[in-house]
Amino acid sequence: MTEFPAAHFRRHRFPAEIITHAVWLYFRFPLSLRDVEDLLAERGINVSFQTVSEWAAKFGLKFANQLRRRSRGQFADKWQLDEMVVTIKGKKYWLWRAVDANGYVLDALLQSRRNKAAALRLMRKLLKGQGIAPRVMLTDKLRSYSAAKADLMPKVEHRSPKGLNNQAENSHLAVRRRERRMMRFKSARQCQRFVSTHGQIANLFLLHRKDLTAADHRQLRTHAISTWREIALSIDA
Repeated sequence: MTEFPAAHFRRHRFPAEIITHAVWLYFRFPLSLRDVEDLLAERGINVSFQTVSEWAAKFGLKFANQLRRRSRGQFADKWQLDEMVVTIKGKKYWLWRAVDANGYVLDALLQSRRNKAAALRLMRKLLKGQGIAPRVMLTDKLRSYSAAKADLMPKVEHRSPKGLNNQAENSHLAVRRRERRMMRFKSARQCQRFVSTHGQIANLFLLHRKDLTAADHRQLRTHAISTWREIALSIDA
C-alpha cells in the first residue's frame, strides 16, 4: 500500500490506508461488516464492525462519485435495462438498473413503483449521468419502458425480445448475494446508497473477459488498483 496524506482523512484515529482498505474490502467482495472486522484483526488492526460501517457510509459514495465522473460517456452505446423486486421491512420496492453491452453498471435506482413514471426517472438519470443517449436500448416486455422511451428518446432503437437483456438480469445477482449477506436491506436509503456505491466499484474491477491472457489480466488489475488508490487520494474527508 502507498502512504496517504493524513490531511484527507483528518479527525480519524486510523490511517487513511487502513480506512480505504476496509472500504475496498467491503464493496469489492461479498463480505459482511463482521467479515471485514475479522480480516483486519488478522492483520493486527482492531476495528469494530460498527466503525467499518461508518467508513463505508462516509467514504464509499465519495469514491463511487469520483469513479462515475471519470467514466462518464465511456460506456458502450447499447444499454440494457431491467428491474428486480427488493423487500424492505415488508414493503415491496423495485430496483431499476441499467448496464452497457459489456456488463458495466451505468446506474441503479430504487423506486416504489414499476410504471412509466419510474422508467422516466431512471432514463432521465441515465441521460444526465452519461451525457449522451444510447444507440440501442434493450429491455424486457414491460410496456413502461417503451412509453418512457417514446417521450425522452424517440429516435433510439428499442428491442425487447426475450433473453436479450441478460447482462442486466445477471447484474442483479451480485446485489442479491449482498442482500442475503446483510440479511436484507434495513432501509430504502441504505439500499440506494449501497447499490450506487457497489456498482461503480464493481465496474473498476470488472476484468473477467474470456479473451484476456493471464498477463493482460494482471496488467488490468494493477491499473484498477492504481486507479482506486488515486481516487482515495483525491477525497477530502
